[in-house]
Amino acid sequence: MKKNFLISTGGSGGHVIPAIILHEHLSKDANIVFSLDKRGLKYIDKNLYSIEIIDTPKLNNIFFYPFNFILLFYLTLKSLFILKKRKINEIISTGGYMSLPLVLAGRLLSLNIYLLEPNQVMGRANKFYLKSCKKVFCYTNQIKNFPDNFKYKMVIINPLVKEQIYKLNSPIKNDEKFNILIVGGSQSASIFNYKFKEIIVKLVKKKFIKIFHQTNEKNILHLEEFYSKNDIENKIFSFEKNFDKIVHQVDLCITRAGASTLAELSVLNIPFIAVPLPSSKDNHQLENAKFYKNNDCCWIIEQDNFFEEKIEKCLKDILEKKSDYLNKKNNLKKLNFQNTWINVNQKILKILNEN
Repeated sequence: MKKNFLISTGGSGGHVIPAIILHEHLSKDANIVFSLDKRGLKYIDKNLYSIEIIDTPKLNNIFFYPFNFILLFYLTLKSLFILKKRKINEIISTGGYMSLPLVLAGRLLSLNIYLLEPNQVMGRANKFYLKSCKKVFCYTNQIKNFPDNFKYKMVIINPLVKEQIYKLNSPIKNDEKFNILIVGGSQSASIFNYKFKEIIVKLVKKKFIKIFHQTNEKNILHLEEFYSKNDIENKIFSFEKNFDKIVHQVDLCITRAGASTLAELSVLNIPFIAVPLPSSKDNHQLENAKFYKNNDCCWIIEQDNFFEEKIEKCLKDILEKKSDYLNKKNNLKKLNFQNTWINVNQKILKILNEN
Protein backbone atom coordinates (compact mmCIF):
# COMPACT_ATOMS: atom_id res chain seq x y z
CA MET A 1 0.00 0.00 0.00
CA LYS A 2 1.27 3.47 -0.91
CA LYS A 3 2.13 5.91 1.86
CA ASN A 4 0.37 9.28 2.02
CA PHE A 5 2.77 12.24 2.10
CA LEU A 6 1.96 15.89 2.71
CA ILE A 7 4.51 18.39 1.35
CA SER A 8 4.23 21.72 3.15
CA THR A 9 5.50 24.71 1.20
CA GLY A 10 4.57 28.20 0.01
CA GLY A 11 5.66 31.81 0.19
CA SER A 12 8.20 32.01 -2.62
CA GLY A 13 9.55 30.06 -5.56
CA GLY A 14 12.56 29.17 -3.42
CA HIS A 15 10.27 27.01 -1.29
CA VAL A 16 7.72 25.87 -3.89
CA ILE A 17 10.04 24.78 -6.72
CA PRO A 18 11.91 22.20 -4.57
CA ALA A 19 8.51 20.98 -3.33
CA ILE A 20 7.38 20.35 -6.91
CA ILE A 21 10.60 18.43 -7.60
CA LEU A 22 10.05 16.35 -4.46
CA HIS A 23 6.59 15.55 -5.85
CA GLU A 24 8.30 14.30 -9.04
CA HIS A 25 10.52 12.03 -6.98
CA LEU A 26 7.75 10.59 -4.83
CA SER A 27 4.61 10.48 -6.99
CA LYS A 28 5.26 7.01 -8.42
CA ASP A 29 5.64 5.45 -4.98
CA ALA A 30 3.29 7.52 -2.80
CA ASN A 31 0.14 9.63 -2.73
CA ILE A 32 1.08 13.31 -2.43
CA VAL A 33 -0.84 16.30 -1.07
CA PHE A 34 0.52 19.85 -1.17
CA SER A 35 -0.15 22.39 1.56
CA LEU A 36 0.45 25.98 0.46
CA ASP A 37 -0.35 29.51 1.49
CA LYS A 38 -2.03 31.86 -1.01
CA ARG A 39 1.29 33.44 -2.01
CA GLY A 40 2.67 30.09 -3.06
CA LEU A 41 -0.24 29.30 -5.39
CA LYS A 42 1.19 31.45 -8.21
CA TYR A 43 4.16 29.06 -8.56
CA ILE A 44 2.08 25.92 -9.05
CA ASP A 45 -0.48 24.58 -11.52
CA LYS A 46 -3.55 23.95 -9.35
CA ASN A 47 -4.96 21.54 -11.95
CA LEU A 48 -2.04 19.13 -11.68
CA TYR A 49 -1.85 18.59 -7.93
CA SER A 50 -3.93 17.83 -4.86
CA ILE A 51 -3.77 21.01 -2.75
CA GLU A 52 -4.82 22.23 0.70
CA ILE A 53 -4.57 25.92 1.68
CA ILE A 54 -3.03 26.84 5.04
CA ASP A 55 -2.51 30.62 5.06
CA THR A 56 -0.16 31.12 8.00
CA PRO A 57 0.60 34.62 9.38
CA LYS A 58 4.21 35.76 9.68
CA LEU A 59 5.95 34.37 12.74
CA ASN A 60 7.44 37.67 13.87
CA ASN A 61 3.96 38.94 14.79
CA ILE A 62 2.49 35.83 16.38
CA PHE A 63 3.54 36.34 19.98
CA PHE A 64 2.77 40.05 20.01
CA TYR A 65 -0.69 40.16 18.49
CA PRO A 66 -3.42 37.99 20.11
CA PHE A 67 -5.32 37.72 16.83
CA ASN A 68 -2.36 36.06 15.11
CA PHE A 69 -1.92 33.67 18.03
CA ILE A 70 -5.60 32.70 17.82
CA LEU A 71 -5.24 32.31 14.05
CA LEU A 72 -2.23 30.01 14.52
CA PHE A 73 -4.26 27.92 16.98
CA TYR A 74 -7.11 27.70 14.46
CA LEU A 75 -4.72 26.75 11.62
CA THR A 76 -3.16 24.02 13.77
CA LEU A 77 -6.64 22.57 14.35
CA LYS A 78 -7.32 22.85 10.62
CA SER A 79 -4.02 21.06 9.94
CA LEU A 80 -5.00 18.26 12.34
CA PHE A 81 -8.26 17.85 10.43
CA ILE A 82 -6.44 17.77 7.05
CA LEU A 83 -3.87 15.24 8.24
CA LYS A 84 -6.63 13.00 9.60
CA LYS A 85 -8.92 13.42 6.58
CA ARG A 86 -6.11 12.75 4.10
CA LYS A 87 -4.72 9.90 6.24
CA ILE A 88 -1.24 11.41 6.03
CA ASN A 89 1.63 9.16 7.16
CA GLU A 90 4.57 11.54 6.73
CA ILE A 91 5.18 15.29 6.35
CA ILE A 92 7.92 17.02 4.36
CA SER A 93 8.47 20.76 4.87
CA THR A 94 10.53 22.86 2.50
CA GLY A 95 10.95 25.49 5.21
CA GLY A 96 9.34 28.82 5.99
CA TYR A 97 6.86 29.94 8.63
CA MET A 98 4.03 28.65 6.40
CA SER A 99 4.69 25.11 7.66
CA LEU A 100 4.35 25.86 11.38
CA PRO A 101 0.70 24.74 11.87
CA LEU A 102 1.38 21.46 10.03
CA VAL A 103 4.59 20.77 11.92
CA LEU A 104 2.76 21.36 15.22
CA ALA A 105 -0.15 19.15 14.12
CA GLY A 106 2.21 16.46 12.84
CA ARG A 107 4.03 16.44 16.16
CA LEU A 108 0.73 16.05 18.05
CA LEU A 109 -0.07 13.05 15.84
CA SER A 110 3.47 11.61 16.21
CA LEU A 111 3.99 11.63 12.44
CA ASN A 112 7.45 11.48 10.86
CA ILE A 113 8.47 14.99 9.80
CA TYR A 114 11.25 15.64 7.28
CA LEU A 115 12.78 18.99 6.35
CA LEU A 116 14.50 20.27 3.21
CA GLU A 117 17.17 22.95 3.62
CA PRO A 118 18.32 23.96 0.11
CA ASN A 119 20.34 27.01 1.18
CA GLN A 120 23.84 27.33 2.61
CA VAL A 121 22.45 29.10 5.69
CA MET A 122 19.99 27.32 7.98
CA GLY A 123 16.58 28.95 7.64
CA ARG A 124 15.07 30.31 10.86
CA ALA A 125 11.89 28.27 10.50
CA ASN A 126 13.79 25.03 9.78
CA LYS A 127 15.98 25.71 12.81
CA PHE A 128 12.80 26.01 14.89
CA TYR A 129 11.48 22.71 13.48
CA LEU A 130 14.68 20.71 14.12
CA LYS A 131 13.51 19.17 17.40
CA SER A 132 10.35 17.89 15.73
CA CYS A 133 11.90 16.37 12.60
CA LYS A 134 13.36 12.96 11.88
CA LYS A 135 15.81 13.98 9.11
CA VAL A 136 16.89 17.10 7.22
CA PHE A 137 17.75 16.86 3.52
CA CYS A 138 20.68 19.23 2.81
CA TYR A 139 22.94 19.93 -0.18
CA THR A 140 26.11 20.17 1.92
CA ASN A 141 27.27 19.43 5.47
CA GLN A 142 28.79 22.92 5.73
CA ILE A 143 25.52 24.81 6.32
CA LYS A 144 25.97 27.92 8.44
CA ASN A 145 24.03 28.14 11.73
CA PHE A 146 23.19 24.42 11.73
CA PRO A 147 23.32 23.38 15.42
CA ASP A 148 26.00 20.78 16.10
CA ASN A 149 23.72 18.74 18.36
CA PHE A 150 21.34 18.10 15.45
CA LYS A 151 23.90 17.30 12.74
CA TYR A 152 23.14 13.59 13.13
CA LYS A 153 19.81 14.36 11.40
CA MET A 154 21.54 15.65 8.24
CA VAL A 155 21.14 13.70 5.00
CA ILE A 156 23.27 15.04 2.13
CA ILE A 157 21.72 14.86 -1.34
CA ASN A 158 22.54 16.50 -4.66
CA PRO A 159 20.63 19.74 -5.26
CA LEU A 160 17.08 19.11 -6.46
CA VAL A 161 16.41 19.87 -10.12
CA LYS A 162 13.61 18.74 -12.41
CA GLU A 163 13.98 15.37 -14.11
CA GLN A 164 13.71 17.12 -17.48
CA ILE A 165 17.00 18.93 -16.81
CA TYR A 166 18.88 15.63 -16.66
CA LYS A 167 17.37 14.56 -19.99
CA LEU A 168 18.67 17.55 -21.94
CA ASN A 169 21.49 16.64 -24.29
CA SER A 170 24.36 18.99 -25.04
CA PRO A 171 23.26 21.34 -27.85
CA ILE A 172 25.24 21.86 -31.02
CA LYS A 173 26.93 25.22 -30.50
CA ASN A 174 28.02 27.84 -32.98
CA ASP A 175 31.47 28.93 -31.76
CA GLU A 176 30.99 32.37 -33.27
CA LYS A 177 27.98 33.09 -31.07
CA PHE A 178 28.13 33.58 -27.31
CA ASN A 179 24.71 33.28 -25.68
CA ILE A 180 24.16 35.18 -22.43
CA LEU A 181 21.11 34.72 -20.22
CA ILE A 182 20.16 37.54 -17.83
CA VAL A 183 17.73 36.39 -15.16
CA GLY A 184 16.12 39.29 -13.34
CA GLY A 185 13.68 37.20 -11.29
CA SER A 186 10.01 37.97 -10.65
CA GLN A 187 10.81 41.45 -9.27
CA SER A 188 13.34 42.11 -12.02
CA ALA A 189 15.60 44.56 -10.18
CA SER A 190 16.65 47.63 -12.12
CA ILE A 191 20.30 46.54 -12.26
CA PHE A 192 19.26 43.65 -14.50
CA ASN A 193 17.17 45.85 -16.79
CA TYR A 194 19.35 48.93 -17.10
CA LYS A 195 22.94 48.30 -16.01
CA PHE A 196 23.68 45.27 -18.17
CA LYS A 197 22.18 46.37 -21.46
CA GLU A 198 24.61 49.28 -21.87
CA ILE A 199 27.54 46.99 -21.13
CA ILE A 200 26.34 44.45 -23.69
CA VAL A 201 26.34 47.16 -26.37
CA LYS A 202 30.05 47.76 -25.73
CA LEU A 203 30.91 44.08 -25.75
CA VAL A 204 28.95 43.18 -28.87
CA LYS A 205 31.45 45.16 -30.94
CA LYS A 206 34.09 42.57 -30.07
CA LYS A 207 32.08 39.36 -30.20
CA PHE A 208 28.78 38.15 -31.65
CA ILE A 209 26.46 37.94 -28.65
CA LYS A 210 22.87 36.80 -28.39
CA ILE A 211 20.91 37.90 -25.32
CA PHE A 212 18.19 35.96 -23.53
CA HIS A 213 16.70 38.33 -20.97
CA GLN A 214 14.08 37.39 -18.38
CA THR A 215 12.29 40.45 -16.99
CA ASN A 216 8.83 41.56 -15.87
CA GLU A 217 6.02 42.29 -18.32
CA LYS A 218 6.34 46.08 -18.25
CA ASN A 219 10.01 46.01 -19.39
CA ILE A 220 9.69 43.59 -22.31
CA LEU A 221 8.94 46.12 -25.05
CA HIS A 222 11.59 48.57 -23.82
CA LEU A 223 14.32 45.92 -23.81
CA GLU A 224 13.28 44.47 -27.19
CA GLU A 225 13.48 47.93 -28.76
CA PHE A 226 16.83 48.68 -27.12
CA TYR A 227 18.56 45.46 -28.20
CA SER A 228 17.06 45.56 -31.72
CA LYS A 229 18.08 49.20 -32.15
CA ASN A 230 21.65 48.19 -31.37
CA ASP A 231 21.54 45.16 -33.72
CA ILE A 232 21.78 42.64 -30.87
CA GLU A 233 19.95 39.37 -31.41
CA ASN A 234 17.62 38.87 -28.45
CA LYS A 235 14.79 36.95 -26.84
CA ILE A 236 13.03 38.89 -24.08
CA PHE A 237 10.48 37.11 -21.92
CA SER A 238 8.68 37.29 -18.60
CA PHE A 239 7.42 33.78 -17.98
CA GLU A 240 8.45 30.87 -20.15
CA LYS A 241 7.05 27.36 -19.64
CA ASN A 242 10.08 25.88 -21.40
CA PHE A 243 12.56 27.95 -19.39
CA ASP A 244 14.85 24.94 -18.95
CA LYS A 245 15.25 24.70 -22.73
CA ILE A 246 16.25 28.36 -22.89
CA VAL A 247 18.82 27.88 -20.12
CA HIS A 248 20.13 24.89 -22.04
CA GLN A 249 21.05 27.11 -25.02
CA VAL A 250 23.23 29.59 -23.17
CA ASP A 251 26.96 29.81 -22.51
CA LEU A 252 26.79 32.11 -19.50
CA CYS A 253 24.14 33.27 -17.04
CA ILE A 254 23.93 36.47 -14.97
CA THR A 255 21.57 35.82 -12.09
CA ARG A 256 20.58 36.22 -8.47
CA ALA A 257 21.72 33.33 -6.24
CA GLY A 258 18.60 31.38 -5.37
CA ALA A 259 19.41 27.73 -4.61
CA SER A 260 17.15 26.28 -7.34
CA THR A 261 18.49 28.52 -10.12
CA LEU A 262 22.12 27.78 -9.25
CA ALA A 263 21.38 24.05 -9.02
CA GLU A 264 19.96 23.99 -12.57
CA LEU A 265 22.89 25.95 -13.97
CA SER A 266 25.28 23.61 -12.18
CA VAL A 267 23.72 20.43 -13.57
CA LEU A 268 23.76 21.94 -17.07
CA ASN A 269 27.45 22.95 -16.68
CA ILE A 270 26.71 26.62 -17.32
CA PRO A 271 29.13 29.03 -15.56
CA PHE A 272 27.42 32.07 -14.06
CA ILE A 273 27.95 35.51 -12.60
CA ALA A 274 26.03 35.65 -9.33
CA VAL A 275 24.66 38.97 -8.06
CA PRO A 276 23.24 37.93 -4.66
CA LEU A 277 20.14 39.71 -3.40
CA PRO A 278 21.42 41.92 -0.55
CA SER A 279 18.11 41.73 1.32
CA SER A 280 17.92 37.92 1.34
CA LYS A 281 17.39 36.56 4.86
CA ASP A 282 20.67 35.96 6.70
CA ASN A 283 22.38 36.85 3.41
CA HIS A 284 21.77 33.25 2.29
CA GLN A 285 22.08 34.10 -1.42
CA LEU A 286 25.67 35.24 -0.95
CA GLU A 287 26.44 31.99 0.89
CA ASN A 288 24.74 29.96 -1.87
CA ALA A 289 26.99 31.63 -4.45
CA LYS A 290 30.09 31.17 -2.27
CA PHE A 291 29.58 27.40 -2.33
CA TYR A 292 30.09 27.42 -6.12
CA LYS A 293 32.77 30.12 -5.95
CA ASN A 294 34.77 27.97 -3.52
CA ASN A 295 34.62 25.18 -6.11
CA ASP A 296 35.78 27.68 -8.79
CA CYS A 297 32.53 27.37 -10.75
CA CYS A 298 31.32 30.99 -10.87
CA TRP A 299 32.03 34.68 -10.37
CA ILE A 300 30.40 36.78 -7.63
CA ILE A 301 29.71 40.52 -7.79
CA GLU A 302 27.95 41.84 -4.71
CA GLN A 303 25.35 44.50 -5.34
CA ASP A 304 26.65 46.69 -2.51
CA ASN A 305 29.83 47.06 -4.53
CA PHE A 306 28.04 47.04 -7.84
CA PHE A 307 29.89 49.15 -10.33
CA GLU A 308 29.36 48.92 -14.07
CA GLU A 309 33.12 48.82 -14.48
CA LYS A 310 33.35 45.60 -12.46
CA ILE A 311 30.66 43.83 -14.46
CA GLU A 312 32.11 45.07 -17.73
CA LYS A 313 35.61 43.88 -16.78
CA CYS A 314 34.27 40.50 -15.66
CA LEU A 315 32.36 39.95 -18.90
CA LYS A 316 35.26 41.21 -21.00
CA ASP A 317 37.66 38.79 -19.29
CA ILE A 318 35.22 35.91 -19.82
CA LEU A 319 34.94 36.65 -23.53
CA GLU A 320 38.65 37.28 -24.10
CA LYS A 321 40.25 34.80 -21.69
CA LYS A 322 38.41 31.63 -22.50
CA SER A 323 40.69 29.53 -20.25
CA ASP A 324 39.05 30.72 -17.01
CA TYR A 325 35.58 30.21 -18.46
CA LEU A 326 36.41 26.70 -19.66
CA ASN A 327 38.01 25.87 -16.33
CA LYS A 328 34.81 26.81 -14.48
CA LYS A 329 32.75 24.80 -16.94
CA ASN A 330 34.98 21.78 -16.30
CA ASN A 331 34.75 22.27 -12.52
CA LEU A 332 30.94 22.23 -12.75
CA LYS A 333 31.20 18.92 -14.57
CA LYS A 334 33.39 17.52 -11.79
CA LEU A 335 31.02 18.85 -9.14
CA ASN A 336 28.15 16.93 -10.76
CA PHE A 337 30.01 13.67 -11.23
CA GLN A 338 27.53 10.84 -10.56
CA ASN A 339 24.75 13.41 -10.06
CA THR A 340 21.81 11.70 -11.77
CA TRP A 341 18.06 11.72 -11.26
CA ILE A 342 18.12 8.02 -10.32
CA ASN A 343 20.85 8.47 -7.70
CA VAL A 344 19.02 11.38 -6.04
CA ASN A 345 15.70 9.54 -6.26
CA GLN A 346 17.04 6.36 -4.68
CA LYS A 347 18.65 8.22 -1.79
CA ILE A 348 15.46 10.17 -0.99
CA LEU A 349 13.29 7.05 -1.13
CA LYS A 350 15.75 5.08 0.99
CA ILE A 351 15.62 7.68 3.79
CA LEU A 352 11.84 8.06 3.65
CA ASN A 353 11.33 4.28 3.77
CA GLU A 354 13.48 3.82 6.86
CA ASN A 355 11.53 2.96 10.02
